[in-house]
Amino acid sequence: MNISRKAIFLGAILLVLCLATQAQSRQTREEYVDRYKHIAVSHMERYGIPASITMAQGILESDCGNSWLSTHSNNHFGIKCKRNWTGKKIYYDDDAKGECFRAYPSVEESYRDHAEFLDKQPRYDSLFAYPSTDYKSWARGLKAAGYATAPDYAQRLVRIIEESKLYLLDRPDGERLYANRHSRKEDPTAWFSEQASVEAKAVAGTAVDPDNYRVTINAHNGYNVYATNGVHYILAKEGDTFERIGANFRISARNLRKFNDLTDAAAQPMTGEVVYIARKKKRWEGKDNNHICRQGETVWTIGQTYAIRSRSIEKLNRLKQGEKLIPNRELRIK
Repeated sequence: MNISRKAIFLGAILLVLCLATQAQSRQTREEYVDRYKHIAVSHMERYGIPASITMAQGILESDCGNSWLSTHSNNHFGIKCKRNWTGKKIYYDDDAKGECFRAYPSVEESYRDHAEFLDKQPRYDSLFAYPSTDYKSWARGLKAAGYATAPDYAQRLVRIIEESKLYLLDRPDGERLYANRHSRKEDPTAWFSEQASVEAKAVAGTAVDPDNYRVTINAHNGYNVYATNGVHYILAKEGDTFERIGANFRISARNLRKFNDLTDAAAQPMTGEVVYIARKKKRWEGKDNNHICRQGETVWTIGQTYAIRSRSIEKLNRLKQGEKLIPNRELRIK
């Protein structure tokens, strides 16, 4: 064998060995989830972001930690620098050539920044009105808010979540459920529906005026669950806090305050007060079109009565925020 043939032969061997090494070092989706799922779950508990959404975004944006951007900058969520970024930067061709991306000292820092990025950016505020178990609404909301330019971004996230059963991470003891997913014979979605009354939609006709009477449609962890306007709520018990209620219904305290149109981060429910455990609607779906104001009523109290968002009532009636209501004034509710 002459020198040129030897060189070609050796080069081919080196190429095969290099490709084999790369194939061995490539992280699988399963390995990626096992490595970082505990971070996603802890951030769900702190911020209210579904662990399934965090994991699906990490998988998609970083190619399971194998992308050039993730290996060179620990950036697992494709977050660009923006004006307020003061940390390290890296430049990468994305939608345009040489775009600025955030660089982190560790993957854990990338996960932390992702949670704070969603938590602090006003355009993502509407997402936190969804419970951490509603990964489909979160996926659609991320796309609508402009997180990514891909037209099928929401569908990609949902597909990853359902293929890998990441929705199990959104539930109590989610890491154990995820670890045992292959041994579960029953449908986990059906199992969750049996455990949590908040996920089931109210049956048509159960929406009632709470000032008239209440019909218990379910019970959960010692609470009677009611529905007005198709939205579930409970009555606060003595000593209840949003943190305690949230723990019982697997909803963050922050989301509970948003569901109930409370802007004060320290606000707590009073005994017997209506606490919505799902997002209120924009319109009343009952037969009445208007509400006659009583002495002392506010937009907020009317919204709590009809399960309508305060801002929607203000828009329907062209009210300024905080505007006082005069008794006998007629307000539109649909």
